Amino acid sequence: MRALFLAWLAVLSLASPGSAHRLAPSFLSLDITAKGEVDVLWKTPRVVPRGVRIEPVLPDACQPLGEADLQAEGTAWVTRIRLDCGSAGLIGRRISVQGLEESGTDALVRIAFADGREVRTILTRTSPTMDVPGKESLSRVFTDYLRLGIGHLLGGPDHLLFVLGLMLLMPTTRKLLAAVTAFTVGHSLTLALAALGILGLPQGLVELTIAATLVVLARETLLPRPEASALVRRPWIAPTAFGLVHGLGFAGALAELGLPGHAIPLALFAFNVGIEIGQIGVVVAGWWAVRALARKRPSLPRWIVEAPATAIGTLGVFWCLQRATQWLLS
Repeated sequence: MRALFLAWLAVLSLASPGSAHRLAPSFLSLDITAKGEVDVLWKTPRVVPRGVRIEPVLPDACQPLGEADLQAEGTAWVTRIRLDCGSAGLIGRRISVQGLEESGTDALVRIAFADGREVRTILTRTSPTMDVPGKESLSRVFTDYLRLGIGHLLGGPDHLLFVLGLMLLMPTTRKLLAAVTAFTVGHSLTLALAALGILGLPQGLVELTIAATLVVLARETLLPRPEASALVRRPWIAPTAFGLVHGLGFAGALAELGLPGHAIPLALFAFNVGIEIGQIGVVVAGWWAVRALARKRPSLPRWIVEAPATAIGTLGVFWCLQRATQWLLS
């Protein structure tokens, strides 16, 4: 009962927002026509911290050519409007998004010019403004997508809990490294295939399956003799399969921002490197705590030893039910 109580405390702290990820980033799309007019699409979460208003700030020269169209689409508010930004257009001008620091979120920005060129970037709480360049630099592409990869890994408790579950299950450093490497190979493969449009599954099904991997991992950890688990004896097989599923989930983070046409390989590589940096950080930060728990295991009550895996499994079941309901009703 005490283990169950601890697990449900974790459920309340992580699952109460209704999602296994932190507040979704906003999205600003600016399509510039040959006349210098700009079609604006602004998408921002419907649920934000109280008193916070997230909205784009465009140059004063941009004047509306009609009324804004505001609609609710799923969990987001979507605003569409056409602006006249004058003959000079947007190049060299500053745009920003206010409210990012207060909300703790980012804003993905896409600017499409009339000649086919595109600029994509990420505005953050520490860097909420940008001067519109005539061409996106490769260094900016790498930096932005690297940051996006790190943020997606660290901002997704389901991915973090999977890595923690591997640390709890694997009895030796060698087996943990084999499992983490297999997981990396799996998610890197499907991330690339999905981002390039070669492979695709309904995102609802992907998120449901990711939650199911937590349940499987927790079950193996709670076996009377977890060292006899097939996952432990062959630490490269199941983590590879689970990685294939998580890679499809990682690819969902690129769905809104997309990949820059002139630097697709670089952006994809940087995003994947960002995920690996976040993953390594989690392993380094959690390894000592997990090893300390393992050393004290014989002297600790069973409910304390099993509490972490119980919490992971309970959250996995909760997210399975939640995501299955959302997917079926969508």
